[in-house]
Amino acid sequence: MKIVHTILLAVMVLCLSGCHEEVIDVDLSTAEPRLVIDASLDWTKGTSGNEQKIKLTTTTGYYSKEFPTVSGATITVTNTKNTVFDFIETSGKGEYSCTDFVPVIGETYTLAVSLNGETYTATETLIGTPPIEETIEQNNKGGMAGDEIEITYYYQDNGATYNYYLYSVAMRHVIFPQYSVENNEKNQGSLTPVYYSHEDLEVGDVVNLKLYGISKRYYNYMNKILLASGNDDRPFPTTPAAVRGNIVNQTNNENFAYGYFRLSEVDVKEYTIQK
Repeated sequence: MKIVHTILLAVMVLCLSGCHEEVIDVDLSTAEPRLVIDASLDWTKGTSGNEQKIKLTTTTGYYSKEFPTVSGATITVTNTKNTVFDFIETSGKGEYSCTDFVPVIGETYTLAVSLNGETYTATETLIGTPPIEETIEQNNKGGMAGDEIEITYYYQDNGATYNYYLYSVAMRHVIFPQYSVENNEKNQGSLTPVYYSHEDLEVGDVVNLKLYGISKRYYNYMNKILLASGNDDRPFPTTPAAVRGNIVNQTNNENFAYGYFRLSEVDVKEYTIQK
């Protein structure tokens, strides 16, 4: 029996040693491309906010690393005083720019995108944001296991209203900014802390922090996006389920577009990791 056992063990070792990894691409069916409208208008505190961009692309195959751009659209944004801001394509790469936009907190704007005989519209209000406080704290024993550099920044919530926020963090160790959303349900009117840690943070790294004011509807939309994508180091990774935004095709409802029309005031701070 000992000899038999030894032979079986040798066969198993040979089988295991012969195994190798092989990358297999599943042949997924590709749906017809849909329009994607990236219409996030951000007014950074301390700037005029007159320069804004809207980008048009289409959906693509699961394994594709590039998104085809869309040219030839007519894009406008109109406020409640019927002032029209034209977004003109300047690069031929699906980027449409406006240089005379006038941001006003609390003002409502309507987006209109005309393309191939169809018109897509959305309406949203520009939401303000509190400033990020000057004091930013660093804890060299932070993170879940106490072995990461952690920073904490603060902002003062306005207790008079229900507020919703988008957080963004960018640094050299992540390819794209990392996002999260928050509401003031538990900290209404309070000095609110925001924590961030990363295993690769080290002395001298510069961390870019952004705080956006957002609407409740966009808060719910981003919650779904982050849940579906797993919130890895990409802004909008491939998701297992389609998440619709606030943009409506007024000509053909069946030919809907992805994306969202958002207007936010944003505050920006940079922090350099200390010893």
